[in-house]
Amino acid sequence: MEFKCFSEWDQLAQHGDALFSQTEKESLFFSLPWYKNLTSTSLKKDQRLVIACVINDNNKPLAILPLINDNSGNWVSLNHVMLTSLYTLILAKQDKQQKQSTIDCLAKGLSHLPLQSLTLAPIAENDEPVRLLGLALEAYGFRCNRFQRFSNWYHLVEGQTGDEYMANRPSILRNTIARKQRKLAREHNYQICLYTDEISETVLSDYFAVFKASWKPKEIYRETISGLIQTVSPQGWTRLAILYIDEQPAAAQLWFVVHKKANIFKLAYDENWKSYSPGSILTQYLMKYVIDQDKVEEIDFLTGNDRYKHDWMTQRRQRWRLICSRNKKPDSTGNIIRKTARKWLKLLK
Repeated sequence: MEFKCFSEWDQLAQHGDALFSQTEKESLFFSLPWYKNLTSTSLKKDQRLVIACVINDNNKPLAILPLINDNSGNWVSLNHVMLTSLYTLILAKQDKQQKQSTIDCLAKGLSHLPLQSLTLAPIAENDEPVRLLGLALEAYGFRCNRFQRFSNWYHLVEGQTGDEYMANRPSILRNTIARKQRKLAREHNYQICLYTDEISETVLSDYFAVFKASWKPKEIYRETISGLIQTVSPQGWTRLAILYIDEQPAAAQLWFVVHKKANIFKLAYDENWKSYSPGSILTQYLMKYVIDQDKVEEIDFLTGNDRYKHDWMTQRRQRWRLICSRNKKPDSTGNIIRKTARKWLKLLK
């Protein structure tokens, strides 16, 4: 096996596609479309892509670690500071001994790169490949520490129907949605439109119009989000729902469903319609849809410990940051003696 670095995704050829097809089953954020879109839409001018790999004798990648190098010496995982909710070392299926050899080869190769620190985030608490990589890097002169990054709320469906899921939500939430939905139907015309395949520019405009009218800051990552929607929609991963009131977009949510996992990516509502709780109405609609139609096994609220997420989710876990810094070489005995002598001379003077 051999350590190599690439600067373009196409350099991995079809062998890389096969490995990502395996890992995307674990998370949207481990998929090749996710990484390709980040590369094309979110890298800054002073950043460049480094795809650190371990390749076997048949040129098949055994390990892929997508990184960003900004020439400062502090390398980071290829992620988006606001949109990435999970990161890992992309690792081929191998037995224990082969896996350790692959990770050792990767760590040795990374130690020869011109980096002073390596930050991988956000990572799962039980991420075994990243844990083993940290141990291997320490053997090559790095000091690795892990820090909490954010909380992640999620729900395991466990065979529930959409109605059964909603029946287990807090009564105040269920009653509020029912009351506001009746009020909305009584006073206005409304409909919910769900887009899953081709997303037109008109639909995207309606989606971003809701965010512009919401309480949230201006959407500064429009290019990255639009690129992601257009990239993954042909694969059937997109669930973009818009609630229209009197034919005007009042609430919008962007979810992605990948291999039985629903990811709640973005949500907002127009504050002019706040009294009708359009956001909660839309969330209930999508919850029932992904449970009953997509048959998902897990629903993930991704980033943050917001209070309202407790009402919809049942479990919480932590995401972490791993920082590996290169240890400075210890001074030689001669340097220590010279530094000590200079200190004593200053004191004597």
